[in-house]
Parts: sequence; structure tokens; C-alpha cells
Amino acid sequence: MLLDRLLVLPNELLLLWHNHRVPLLLSALSLAIIVHVIVYLRSRRQKVLVSPPPSSPVEKKEIELRPEWLPENTTIVVPALNVDNHADDVAVPVPVIKVKKGPKTVKGKKVPKQRTPPASNFDHKTDKIQPLVFFQSLSGTTECYATQLAKTLTEWTVGCDQSASLLEPQTHDLSYIEYDDYFLTPPKADSNTKHFYILLLPTYNIDTVLDNFLENLQETHNDFRIDTAPLSGLVGYSVFGFGDKEGWPTEEEGFCSQAREVDKWMARLTGRKRAYPLGIGDVKSDVDARLGEWRAGVQEALVELAEGRGLGEGVPGSGDPAESDDEDEDVAEDSDGEGITSKPRKATRVDDLEDLGSMVNSESPNPIPVDFTSYKSKASKPVSAPKEMVPVTSPTHAALTKQGYSIIGSHSGVKICRWTKSALRGRGSCYKYSFYGIQSHLCMEATPSLSCSNKCVFCWRHGTNPVGTTWRWITDAPDLIYDGITAAHYKKIKMMKGVPGVRAERFAEAMRIRHCALSLVGEPIFYPHINELLAIMHANRISTFLVCNAQHPAQLASLIPVTQLYVSIDASNKDSLRKIDRPLHRDFWERFCACLDILKQRRFEQRTVFRLTLVKGFNMAEEVRGYADLVERALPGFVEVKGVTYCGTSAAGSAGLTMQNVPFYEEVAAFVTALAEELSKRGLGYGIAAEHAHSCCVLLADERRFKKNGRWATRIDFERFYELNEGLVEGTRTDEQGRVVGWRPEDYVGEETPEWALWGNGGFDPRDVRVWRKGKGPKGENNVEGTKEDVKVVEI
Repeated sequence: MLLDRLLVLPNELLLLWHNHRVPLLLSALSLAIIVHVIVYLRSRRQKVLVSPPPSSPVEKKEIELRPEWLPENTTIVVPALNVDNHADDVAVPVPVIKVKKGPKTVKGKKVPKQRTPPASNFDHKTDKIQPLVFFQSLSGTTECYATQLAKTLTEWTVGCDQSASLLEPQTHDLSYIEYDDYFLTPPKADSNTKHFYILLLPTYNIDTVLDNFLENLQETHNDFRIDTAPLSGLVGYSVFGFGDKEGWPTEEEGFCSQAREVDKWMARLTGRKRAYPLGIGDVKSDVDARLGEWRAGVQEALVELAEGRGLGEGVPGSGDPAESDDEDEDVAEDSDGEGITSKPRKATRVDDLEDLGSMVNSESPNPIPVDFTSYKSKASKPVSAPKEMVPVTSPTHAALTKQGYSIIGSHSGVKICRWTKSALRGRGSCYKYSFYGIQSHLCMEATPSLSCSNKCVFCWRHGTNPVGTTWRWITDAPDLIYDGITAAHYKKIKMMKGVPGVRAERFAEAMRIRHCALSLVGEPIFYPHINELLAIMHANRISTFLVCNAQHPAQLASLIPVTQLYVSIDASNKDSLRKIDRPLHRDFWERFCACLDILKQRRFEQRTVFRLTLVKGFNMAEEVRGYADLVERALPGFVEVKGVTYCGTSAAGSAGLTMQNVPFYEEVAAFVTALAEELSKRGLGYGIAAEHAHSCCVLLADERRFKKNGRWATRIDFERFYELNEGLVEGTRTDEQGRVVGWRPEDYVGEETPEWALWGNGGFDPRDVRVWRKGKGPKGENNVEGTKEDVKVVEI
């Protein structure tokens, strides 16, 4: 029985478990939770009630830390006492030493990224929107588009429903504005006027004002003294870029790259107030269509702003500046205030000044530029080495080569002059032979710098040469430039030996360069080693005629004496100079005046010349007195007045220059006569010395210095110049005690100016034969029909 009972017991327990297992499990779980809570509460209560063990009184002592004990650049931080903790009353205060690892930095709280644009500061009921159209242009194309856009927006604002809230657009050329007036803070205006920025920007592969503008935007963003979004007061902005897909087929290869960079920095400076996405267009295909679409989008954005709807809902392209890999990391905050990083933090890098030496190749003659303006090394972009001014693969190189230039190295050039070809064929030399005795077939036209700091409306270089205000390119050695330009010039002369009409004796003479006109293109004085290059030419008995644009006073002051120094005087006042020369320097007029003062100081060291290029409608009317003021200020030895030569390109046309701006020779002669009379009234002693009607050029000279026995002597004794320059002979310049102290321009004055070159005789060399195109020359009995070239030959 007992055994049977024992066998039945497990079955009963199993049945009991199946019937009551749920209540049993819940009871066990509840019991465990109760026990855990009791244990936890008892432990907390015990810690609160436990008193600290009594301690013996300890005398407080102040510990003095001597400077010699501490490492350099340390800061002592003494923790504040906790009055609620009695243990602190007896504890020995231990100083905490914090070692500084770098310069003091200014820390601020970073604003979390907003997924929608910030609230607009525009009240559509009372405020008005002032659109500002900014542009930058070298050849004038972008300026035309900006002007047309402003005109279209003006007509649109008058007829739209929100005309009361939209003001007439204003245009600004980035070349002439002060960046701090517009891109450090919004322009000053009344409290009810808000600004909207519209930027039209081309992209160049050469240094232009855009590089300075981009650098300014970047420095503004990185400057710790300036708010991270100083342009947040704008109601919005939008950028359109012009590019050329023949030079840069894709955006990755640089198509509209500068416009995209400006768009990126504007997004940061405005606090993500992009009103409409970046527009881009190819100037050789679809730019009109793309610009029209973009303009319509900007107009719609202006309407939404005027109606108080702001910049949209924060979708991509509407205020979200995620354009590049170096964008600031996005940090949001959770409900507890803990920072949550939405993307991995990039490793920062701190470069010690001593470590920067490893970045520079000791074998390279050109130091790598280091930017010390950024205090935070967040951007891990490598330091870029100086680039070439005109790379072989650039569109600029292709354009200049197509025009007949030979590019030497990376920044120099040479080209055979049309007057050289003419002299080789016995058809006459340029005005420099009539005035100074330089035969054109013995002259080389070259430049050590293809870059210029002006973009003159009359420049015949078709707007293809690079521009810039500072030299930051790879620099070629002077001897390499000299060897390159002379070899290229001789090569071009040799190509003329098969041209019909070339005279054998002149071809042989042309294989020995005697003169160099440093006026081909760009600004030769811009080249950092111009003095060394001039010394090489003088050592090889090559005279130097150097032309500068009066924008580099420091280089002009340090220039060694040349055979003849030209300064381009293209206007008599500041406004005219701005319009005709279109200088890149903001202080162009101050630079211009400084160069005139330097020229006056050095007028006894070398022959100085004012070169006036007359452009009808720009710098001729009512400006005689102004030019006389400049002559009186600098007192040059000579004043050359020449009518502008029209190059007939679309680039010149877009700048406002047409054939209507080319003066007739009679108009140039009348201007020179008026200028001579004005100078005579002031007792300055200038007279009309010579002319070259074929070049539409007239020469005024200082009678007191360049007249011998009452006859003009404007020509140069070149051999005498070389001897004076090399110290083989002494000059005639004396001090107050009568001692010879040096030589002056009068010491190498040459023969008298020939009769045929004097004022009133035309100035054409009688040894040569002037060639007229059919129907262009004077009609007379001496006219002879030409050959296949359809010319008429007139002997003078």
C-alpha cells in the first residue's frame, strides 16, 4: 500500500502544479521584488545615517607654489569649497595644475543645426525688400547679364502684386566695393528695409577679384571675433554661375566651381538663408535658358518672402548648406541635454610651427605659402604649392597661343609685332623710329608677366590674359626668361624669310636683337625679379623700353634705370580712370598718384614718358586741363599722345568700346595742340616735337632738356647709354660743388630728330614705302595699283 501510494504521489503533485502554476509564479515574483526593494532602501538609509568618523584637528596650511616648480604655461585652479560637506573643513586643499597645450582660444556655444531655416526677421506688413545684384566680370559678359537682370527685375517688381514690398534692384561690381560694407554685416539702411543678395559670378582659371572675394568670405567665417553668421540679417540670397564646358566639361573638373564656393560660404555666413538653389549655365550653349529659369525661381522666392511665407519648409535646397565634406559637423541635443553627434567627428590636427618646416621642399626655390589667419586647424586640407600663372592645359594658354603669343615658362610671353613684319618688308617702322630711332625689325616685344592689375576697355589682348593684384605664382628665373623670349623671337623672325617682300639685309639685321619693348601684355613690373632681367638685357646691349600702368608704386620706386620708362596715363581724374582702366586695386587712384610722384623724383635718372591713349567718349572731352595737372605733377621728359586702336572683338564691344570711340588723327592733333597751349600757359616748357601719322601718335617733349641749338633732339644714343650704365664713362651730372655725381638722361641724347619726323611732316621714313589697302589711301597721280594683295602703294 505504501509503495502504491508513493507511486501515485508524483502524479498528484504534477496535477497540482498544472492547476496552480500561474498563481505560484506570480507570488514568487512579487516576493522577489519586495525583498529587492527592502534591501535597496535599507542600504540607502544606512549611508545617510552613517556619520563620518571623528578626526583629529589639522592645522590649515597654505601651500605656496614657486614658479620654478611649475612647467611653463601652467594655470593654477583652486576648487571652490563645499560649505555643506564637513569633511572639507579638515581636508588639506590640493591645488589642481592645468597644463596649457596651446594658445588661448575663445570658446562659445555652438548653435545646434536646425532642420528648417531660421525664423525670418522680415515683417511683411511693414518691411520692404531691397534686392542687391552683385557681379564680377573681366570681359564684360557677366556685367551685361547683371545689367539686364536688374532691368528685368525692375520691370517685374512694378507689375507684380507685391510691388509695394519690393524696391528697385541695385547693381554692384565686386571689383569696386568694400567687402566689409556688404559681406561683414548687411548694408546700413532704415529699420524697415531688408536686403536680398543676388550674385552673378563667372569662373576663371586665372587669378581675379573672385579669388580675393572668396578669401574674404572664408576669413570672415573663420575669424573668432566675428559671429558665425554675420549676414543673418539678410532675408535671403541666391547665386548664379557662368562657366565654359569646353574648358571644364563637368562640375567635378571645375565647371562653375567659384560660384559653387561662393554659394557654400554664403550659406554659412547667412545662417542657411539660401532662397533659391545655385544656378549654373554654359556661356556657349544654354546660359540664357538656365538664367531665365533661375530668375523665375528667384522672383517666386521674393514673392514668398514679401507675403511673409519665409524661405520654405527646410527641404534640401532651401536653406540647407550641406555642400562639402568639410562642413561643420551637425550636433543636436536630446531631451536630457546630452549632445548627440549625427556624424563622426573628424580628427583634428595641430601643427607646430617647427613641424611646418617638413612641409617645404628644401630643393624648391619657391616657398610654399602658409596661411596663419585661421586659428582653428579644423580644415585638414593640405597646404597648396604656388600654381602656374598660365598652365599649358588651360584655356588661357590655348587662347594666347592662338593669337600668336609664345608662352615662355609659366608666366612670360613674346610675340612678333606687326611693325616688325612691316619693317622687314620695307613698309615702315612704328612711331618709336620716328621719335627715338628704334627700327622695328631690330625690336623684340615681350613681357615677363602675362598678368595685369587692370582690365582696360581698349586692351587688344581680347580679355584672355590673366589678372591679379598680388604675385602668388611659380616664379621663373630671369635667365630662363631671357633665353626663352629671345629664342622664341628668333624663331618667329625665321618664319618670315619666305614671306614675299622681305628684304635680305633687314632679315639679317633682325637676327640680332637690339631693343626690347616690355609692353606686350600684362604688367612687366609685376615680375618679382624684373631688375635682374633688365640687367641681363643691358649686359647684352639690348635697350629697354618698359611700360607700367601706375598701379605698383613700390616696384616702380625700386626699379633700376631703364633706357626709357613709360607710365600709362589713360585718364585725368579718378572717375574716368575707373571707367576706362577698370583697375582691380580698390585704392587705384592713390596708387596712381604715388607713381606720378615717384616718376617726378626719378626724372633725372632715366627718360620718363607719359603715354596717353585717347578714347573718344571716355577720356578726351574737357580733360585737357586735367592732363596738364598730371604733367605738372610728374614733369615727365616726354608726353606721347596716341589714338586708341580698335581690336574689333566682342570682348571690347561688351565693355562699351566700338569704332565710334576711335578718334581720327585730326582729332588727336587738335587735342595735342590744346594740351601744348595749356602747358605753355603754365610755363612748363613743353612743345610738339614729332609725329607719326600712320600710328596716329604725336610727341610732346621738354624743350629745356631735349632741344639742341633750337632743334629737337628726341633720339637716343644707345651705345652711350650702355657705357654710362656699365660705368665705362662718367656722366655730366654735378652737385652744388660742381663734382660729377652721376649721369642723367641728357647724357645719352642722340642725333637731332630728322626733318621728316618733325611736327607737320607726317613722320614716315622716306627709305620705306607706305602701303595702303585698296580704296583707303589718298588718291593722286603717284598711286600705283598693287598686286594680289589689292593694295595701293604710295611713296612718301
